[in-house]
Amino acid sequence: MKYETVIGLEIHAQLLTRTKLFCRCSTEFGRTPNTLTCPVCLGLPGSLPVINREAVRMAVKLALALEAKINLKSIFSRKNYFYPDLPKGYQITQYHLPVAENGRLLIEVNGTTRAIGIERINLEEDAGKSLHEGFPDSAEKTYLDFNRCGLPLLEIVGRPDLRSPGEAVEFVQNLRTILQYLEICDGNMEEGNLRCDANLSVRLAGSTEFGTKTEVKNLNSFRFLARALEYEASRQIEALKRGEKIIQETRGWDATANRTVPQRSKEEAHDYRYFPEPDLPPLIITEDWVQEIARELPELPRARLDRFIRDYQLPACDARLLTGSRALADYFEAVAGISGYPKQASNWIMREVLQYLKEHNLEAEQFPLPPESLAELIRLVENREITITLAKEKVFPEMLKLSETEKTPGQQHPGMITESPKAEEKIKLKIDPKEIIEKLGLKKIGDVQALQNIIDEVLEKNPGPVQQYLEGKVQVLGFLLGQVMKASKGQADPQIVQPLLRQALDRLAKNEN
Repeated sequence: MKYETVIGLEIHAQLLTRTKLFCRCSTEFGRTPNTLTCPVCLGLPGSLPVINREAVRMAVKLALALEAKINLKSIFSRKNYFYPDLPKGYQITQYHLPVAENGRLLIEVNGTTRAIGIERINLEEDAGKSLHEGFPDSAEKTYLDFNRCGLPLLEIVGRPDLRSPGEAVEFVQNLRTILQYLEICDGNMEEGNLRCDANLSVRLAGSTEFGTKTEVKNLNSFRFLARALEYEASRQIEALKRGEKIIQETRGWDATANRTVPQRSKEEAHDYRYFPEPDLPPLIITEDWVQEIARELPELPRARLDRFIRDYQLPACDARLLTGSRALADYFEAVAGISGYPKQASNWIMREVLQYLKEHNLEAEQFPLPPESLAELIRLVENREITITLAKEKVFPEMLKLSETEKTPGQQHPGMITESPKAEEKIKLKIDPKEIIEKLGLKKIGDVQALQNIIDEVLEKNPGPVQQYLEGKVQVLGFLLGQVMKASKGQADPQIVQPLLRQALDRLAKNEN
């Protein structure tokens, strides 16, 4: 019997606000434990929450990007459960009436585009963090850090429309890219700023009824998401083949053992005793404000991909890679626009730039070389003022070496609850490739007589290959051309050298005859 996998994802995205969802505590990461708290986020008696307007604006931005229906009136609820890192004993979230619902996200798997339904988008506050290791008595005690309590989250609940781990990974990757384009979440899964829970069940192919689902919690990388879903689908199928029943439960991913492990029985919604949050009025969003936010939306990844293919004549694979990051796409457009050579800009970015980022474990926005400098280097290559080999092997590394990134402190946050963060401005010092070429003595040799002298020297030092060429083995020409380039230290213009080399060999052939 053939089984079908059914997957639905619940994703929590931490919003890039300066302050928490219901209080003015900072959202800064990495501060001393329990120093970014107040009576509101700790739930002390008498404290009252106040909604962060900026968080609501970010929620509306995502709803628009996912073509979701925005509820002009939504309600906050209390989700009641006990856990040591939840000081209130409840979590403020949206349940009965979220900020948005009924959206969709496009994915592409094996050349086929599918629309995956988004059931709901709701605002909620984060819980604290339990620390299970790193202390002398970690074997006996768990430490609690409440700094994370009250951080603003968007919960994005997908419909069970995914049918494979590959589709699930594509879904999360596409959503992460949209969040980054909107500049509302940095998408850092390792730090927990983007967290994914996966609901998975299996059923006989052709069946319309859902099987019993399990939830795999806190998958913090695309690799773990794929592996966990593959394992869990296989585990459930094997269990059904043995005639066993699937238990509805929450499971965790053990990366060391490469398997999911039981954690607790899965709660139903009524177990949380949801009821309206008595300290918060209904959230009212005006149509005018929605339209204002819609006008501020950036060009989204799919639209930008289509434009790159259409306007820059890029292959789909190039455009897909370049638009996978807003910072990378911005950098490409700047280099392409300044240099006037979009395909060459694409080639440099996909190879040299991405290689540098990978080797130094950097994000695209951290690349130190300003687009003006790379554009100038591309122009020099295209104008045949330097060879592509020297540009890549000598000039580009030296430009990176000289590049510096200076940060100027951003404006101090005055503590207003509605203020959104300003990214620190980065000043990238422009590096002139012409100066490096002059300094390293790498100017292309275009003088015909100088090239002729190098060719004559190479032919004299390589009598064997020369004789092979004269006997009809024309493929030896590539070897001899390489020797000329080597003798010129890469400074010879290949387009000038090749005809000169042929002419020299032809003269030798005439002399032999």
